[in-house]
Amino acid sequence: MIKFLDLKKINQLHSQEISEAIRRVISSGQYILGGEVLDFEKEYADYIGTTFAVGCANGLDAIYLILRAYIELGRLAPGDEVIVPANTYIATINAVIQAGLKPVPVEPDATTLQISPDEIRKSITPQTKALLIVHLYGRCAFSQELADICNEHNLLLIEDNAQAHGCRFGAKRTGSLGNAAAHSFYPGKNLGALGDAGAVTTDDAELAQTVRTLANYGSPEKYIFDYIGRNSRLDEMQAAILSVKLRYLDKENKRRTEIADIYNRGICNPEITLPSPSPEEQNVYHIYPILTPKRNRLQEYLYANGVQTLIHYPVPPHRQKALPQWHTLSLPVTEFIHNSELSLPISPVLTPCEAEYIVKLINEWHS
Repeated sequence: MIKFLDLKKINQLHSQEISEAIRRVISSGQYILGGEVLDFEKEYADYIGTTFAVGCANGLDAIYLILRAYIELGRLAPGDEVIVPANTYIATINAVIQAGLKPVPVEPDATTLQISPDEIRKSITPQTKALLIVHLYGRCAFSQELADICNEHNLLLIEDNAQAHGCRFGAKRTGSLGNAAAHSFYPGKNLGALGDAGAVTTDDAELAQTVRTLANYGSPEKYIFDYIGRNSRLDEMQAAILSVKLRYLDKENKRRTEIADIYNRGICNPEITLPSPSPEEQNVYHIYPILTPKRNRLQEYLYANGVQTLIHYPVPPHRQKALPQWHTLSLPVTEFIHNSELSLPISPVLTPCEAEYIVKLINEWHS
């Protein structure tokens, strides 16, 4: 069976260095807020191209902490509207609601599957104070047009970079394109920890310090509490592991691109819609999504022939039980994507031969 994502195999590539990092942490006797976290934060900020990186517990917390910090700093206020993609993982929306803000879902472009600038313009109201973009599937969602919209309407531009570590827009990396960015290092991400982990990147010193304080119970120093905070700290073990894996991120993203090129060139089944081409380096292919109205049949066929696939995501946010206030929304492009999307295997350990075999199976399939 060709696994959708073989995490064991991926981590075995770096097993010796990871084991050494773990032993180093155990020997240090310091497991929270120590040197490993500080080292990784500096390495990751340098890699992304920002002045600051602040580790936290996970990607959801990273988004929440950014929004909450902006509230504490007076840049946002409870009840303000934040435009979000309708086509996204629900964590993006959860964070906005948990911060006391109002998410406003906006349809994607049907070709890029990323949030549509035209639809953003239609959704802006006097209460709109921020735009939260998601570099979904590993593809850069940023554009100069989005930056212009934010400048025109004085909106904060926040990035959800959970799926796009290492992706570029021109000379800059995603995670450095807006006012602040949230990152997830969930094990399945392009840069994955061996557990939950996250970070915030920004050039804003005041925001970075506020995020750090909020993530540490609201405490800027021991037993002093400036805010009602939460416990959302990146631990030493995960930071040490991430430092190891960061060294190989660009190389592993290159392999993902090579696999995507095999799919792009080879798949020619008229019942399959491929992602529209991305400018060079603007996609690190965390996920390779294809669209077909017979998605479930194709998934069953591929599995029967030894290929595991996943669906990202079977139920859109506005149809989830958790969001009854959105159930009456009409978001047909988002619903089409969620009813049609199938994710093919793509990872640093997938071989070109395996990718060619998947192409052959898809081209031979008829619904």
